[in-house]
Amino acid sequence: MALSATLLLRQGLLHGTKNCILRANSATGTMVVQSRYFRDDQESLPRLPVPPLEDTLNKYLKTVKPLVTDEEFRLTEELVKKFKSSDGVGPKLQQSLLERAKTKDNWLYDWWMNTAYLDYRWPVVVWSSPGLVFPLQEFKTLDDQLSFAAKMIVGALDYKKMVDEKSVPVEYMGKDKLDMSQYFNILGTCRIPGVTRDSIKFFGKESNPPKHIVVAHNNHFFKINVYCDNGEVLSVRQVLHQLRNVVERSTHPASPVGLLTTQNRNVWGKAYKKIRKDKMNRASVDEIQQSIFLLALDGPIVNPTGNIMTDAALNCVHGNGPEGYAGNRWYDKTLQFIVGKKGAVGLTYEHTPAEGPPIANLMDHIMDYIASGKDGLVAESKREPHAPVMELPRPQRLMFNISPDIKQEIEDAKVSLQSLVDDLEMTCFNFTGFGKDFIKSQKLSPDSFLQMAIQLAFYRIHKEPGAHYESASTRKFLYGRTETIRSCSVESVEFAETMLNPEVSVSDKCAALRKAVDAHKNYVKEAVNARGVDRHLLGLKLTAIESGFDVPTLFMDVGYIRSSHMRLSTSQVPARCEAFMCFGPLVPDGYGCCYNPRPNNIMFGTSAFNSSPETDSATFREALEKSLMDMHDVLLQDGLKSKL
Repeated sequence: MALSATLLLRQGLLHGTKNCILRANSATGTMVVQSRYFRDDQESLPRLPVPPLEDTLNKYLKTVKPLVTDEEFRLTEELVKKFKSSDGVGPKLQQSLLERAKTKDNWLYDWWMNTAYLDYRWPVVVWSSPGLVFPLQEFKTLDDQLSFAAKMIVGALDYKKMVDEKSVPVEYMGKDKLDMSQYFNILGTCRIPGVTRDSIKFFGKESNPPKHIVVAHNNHFFKINVYCDNGEVLSVRQVLHQLRNVVERSTHPASPVGLLTTQNRNVWGKAYKKIRKDKMNRASVDEIQQSIFLLALDGPIVNPTGNIMTDAALNCVHGNGPEGYAGNRWYDKTLQFIVGKKGAVGLTYEHTPAEGPPIANLMDHIMDYIASGKDGLVAESKREPHAPVMELPRPQRLMFNISPDIKQEIEDAKVSLQSLVDDLEMTCFNFTGFGKDFIKSQKLSPDSFLQMAIQLAFYRIHKEPGAHYESASTRKFLYGRTETIRSCSVESVEFAETMLNPEVSVSDKCAALRKAVDAHKNYVKEAVNARGVDRHLLGLKLTAIESGFDVPTLFMDVGYIRSSHMRLSTSQVPARCEAFMCFGPLVPDGYGCCYNPRPNNIMFGTSAFNSSPETDSATFREALEKSLMDMHDVLLQDGLKSKL
């Protein structure tokens, strides 16, 4: 999973404001100013640089040190020394990488798309695609649910209008303009399964872009044209009328063909070839793939845990499996909105084409649109709810011919998915002890502070540090994606050991906290400027493979393996509303931890796998809350002491 940890918080007004919009960069704390309009000057952005080999390797050694023994570290040092020597393979690979950078707009982009996503053969469900839980709603009737869904659809299409007109505000980090290409990659986009490698198609960029969405209900799929003949978007009332028609015509569940998209990608790739042999199936699949987005209408939560945040998160991540609503999805679609019967609302997105900023912006825009009353239903509320509307073509049911062969593929998918569902456990919660305002009052970076709290929580449970992934945006560069922030450091380990030692003074604990936060903040600055460790090392490794060299021993060393086994996969996803993102762990014995820092509270989505005897998300929550309060108290006590 390559989740962006730099989703930017919009603090401005709705589309159309004359004001600039300020955003807090989640990793650096710098402000990002948005100008009003997108401009076609992407080419002016600098190209992604190739960092100096010596700098990367020195930084790499620093990140390995806290995770290995002294003897193991000496071996890693020897391998690095050999790798970078004049007669080693490192300088040759570096030169080849520099030559590649001269011929590419972004030397990493194609490699990253394939390595991180399209070559990835595990299911996208749980292992790759995150869920984003919107502010939870309360629907008392079916019409409440459908009305919200209609507003969500029209709000998303209103956002699409901004994209189409290129009026999406250009973002800046300080004085540096950020790449905006990802904003044009999420609507009308779909991942296409392959037997050994997937592909991705951007139907929204074609000369005749799609004009329809797909709505799923009870495992049925319906095509709805959402534009009038004059090119205007349907009104909320018109969309609502269409949704009612969908529900009326799909009262009984259909065969859950959508479950096929939850499979291992090689398995799905083979089944995909089978299902497309039938002309009717091929036409239906094409309509789903080419849609602007998919919206799933679900029933009540299946197998509720008693925690509505966790229930909504699980429904967004895997639809609660084959006995829930996973068949009511098409997980290859970049965007799938989810509207549950009782008010669990959110989306799941396929990660290949973009990181989080356009997704978070889209959510904020939809919620703003709904709150604005522009939807037109306020004026209609005094009328008969089922009053006739302008004649519209009925939603088109997308039919599937389920042969015995495909039926067996679906049955196999049920078994595989249920195994994943049974394994994933999540604990989502709202931490109310304090929020980012308190952290800022201590003159500390909120993101770095929270990253150190996560490190402390892990150490508190496992009595050892864990390799820790947080991604930083490299959008300062043309087609920039991400770089890894390696949050586990010598300083973070010293901080955790100090905090857990009852013999250490409050002043020393506070000093260790600030030192660890500063070390993390400094790594962030390096990462957003494409001077991290992981992407450069990946480039060197792929250069060796493409050049026909043996994979250098450096990449088989315990230092590389252990520092790349990210037991903590984390992401900060700020939002103005009470929303939070959630995803599965990156490795079988790890944790996923996503957070939305708000002024006076922090919303968390944490996860672990039941199959790991070492990890438990509820235990992690307890350790995290304890760590946050301990850090809070140390800062207050030290501040009080300094005043006396």
